[in-house]
Amino acid sequence: MTKAGFHILRVGLGITFLWIGVLIFKQPEAWGGYLKPWAAGLLPVPLSQAMITTAILDIIVGFLLLIDTLTWLASLLAIIHLILVLIVSGITDITVRDIAILAGAIAILFDSLPKNFLDKFKFSRK
Repeated sequence: MTKAGFHILRVGLGITFLWIGVLIFKQPEAWGGYLKPWAAGLLPVPLSQAMITTAILDIIVGFLLLIDTLTWLASLLAIIHLILVLIVSGITDITVRDIAILAGAIAILFDSLPKNFLDKFKFSRK
């Protein structure tokens, strides 16, 4: 990915996560309505508290992406979060956009991994 493309995607995802976090803070119960009943029943805390925690996570991810710090970690958290969102809310005409956001987060992760990270997993050939 080009440097400009990386930064455009990073900032766009950062704004998206930050914005969604703020929206969840404003109406946690409404956002909790997107969870399937079976998923809401598994929560160890009240739904509104779980959604506020989700809002905090979204804001942290968005902030880290915007300031371009620990970008690989922010994108990894975004990926895990989005996979969980797709599992607990299902694939609908509303959540299908999360697939595109997930793809963007995956692209950012691969482009922002520390250079020596993948070297740890390579086996030396003799």
